[in-house]
Amino acid sequence: MNRAVLFLLGFGVFWTGFLKAQESTKSDTTKLIQELSFVPLPVIAANPANGVMYGLAPSATWLLGPASTTSRSSMVSSIIYTTKKQLILTLKSGVFTKNDQWMLMGDWRYFVTSQPTYGLGTGPQSARLVSDGLEYDDGDFSTGIDEAQMMEFNFLRFHETAMRRIDDTRFFAGIGYHLDVHSKIEDQLLNLDTVPPTITSHYAYSEDRGFDANGYTLSGISVNGLYDTRDNTINAYTGRYAFLSFRVNPEFIGSDKNSTMLWAEYRDYFGLSENRPRHLIAVWAYGNFVTSGDVPYMDLPAVGWDQYGRSGRAYPQGRFRGENVMYGEVEYRLPLQSDKDTFGAVIFANATTASNSDANIGLFEYVEPGVGIGWRIMLNKNARTNLTIDYAWGAYGAQGFYLNVNETF
Repeated sequence: MNRAVLFLLGFGVFWTGFLKAQESTKSDTTKLIQELSFVPLPVIAANPANGVMYGLAPSATWLLGPASTTSRSSMVSSIIYTTKKQLILTLKSGVFTKNDQWMLMGDWRYFVTSQPTYGLGTGPQSARLVSDGLEYDDGDFSTGIDEAQMMEFNFLRFHETAMRRIDDTRFFAGIGYHLDVHSKIEDQLLNLDTVPPTITSHYAYSEDRGFDANGYTLSGISVNGLYDTRDNTINAYTGRYAFLSFRVNPEFIGSDKNSTMLWAEYRDYFGLSENRPRHLIAVWAYGNFVTSGDVPYMDLPAVGWDQYGRSGRAYPQGRFRGENVMYGEVEYRLPLQSDKDTFGAVIFANATTASNSDANIGLFEYVEPGVGIGWRIMLNKNARTNLTIDYAWGAYGAQGFYLNVNETF
């Protein structure tokens, strides 16, 4: 059996025992879920990559302790099937136990899907190597590719992190396990039988770094630190959030090659009116870096692959990918009613930069912008659960429509 699978099973046994141990030390009243809010959002959408999508995107929020001392827990999920025979299953969670003693972060996914890739890096030069053709032999170049490189693949992700609160502060620290498995990869534009051959970015990167282009595994353990003073975890009016995660992906627990990665994230919320706390400016920034070794192509840092998949509005998921990626976003949020909070609006702008060492593209050499507007409908005033409807525009003619529950960040 694959070492990553064995490690995952062991992690599951440990985690089950840990939760039971926690429950055994509490009274029955602390096990009750309080203020449960559930939204069974239907999904009906369409885009060129997926065709027509239909299914459900259920979400929920709840409390595991007194509201005065316990942050709100949340879960968003999706069960989606498309006319292109794609299956998308997700479950993403942020759970705070009673009195915020523990914070648990989960990101579980299973895809049978297809997705375009565009080479590495940002800027018009990011596809230069594949556009001009890759040198596959001395003086011989492959056919150039100037379009999106569509790939079919299966994808399994299991990320789970547990962090303990440090005394009475708002600092948390803990460890996590992360498993990403790409299998049955079909690189649709790849053709090695023609003269000259057609070589894609994914194939060239995999061959150069020694990965099997048909599938690969990334299995790792992380050390994590969190600072969180937000007044509400799903729709903050005040406070800040800072998260740091250092991940080690060793071969002995299932990774195809040894590597390390760093995730650094910050969010802040600035009120503009004492009378209307919903009137504010929110900022979000993160960096995702490969700090040592080689990471498989589809596991490289990429926009839209954050825990909740909310970054990069205007662009397809994975549109910008590289050895290092940095992302920033600012959002102006305002109520649309003078004395009620049922309806609101947002105006936002974001920017992404990614590196590509093969093409000598560094961070901030090219920055790709996105802008957009949105409408908010508050479904639950106590939980501040919002239905979010956004439209965004980006470079190269990119644009997108987004329907979600809970604020983007």
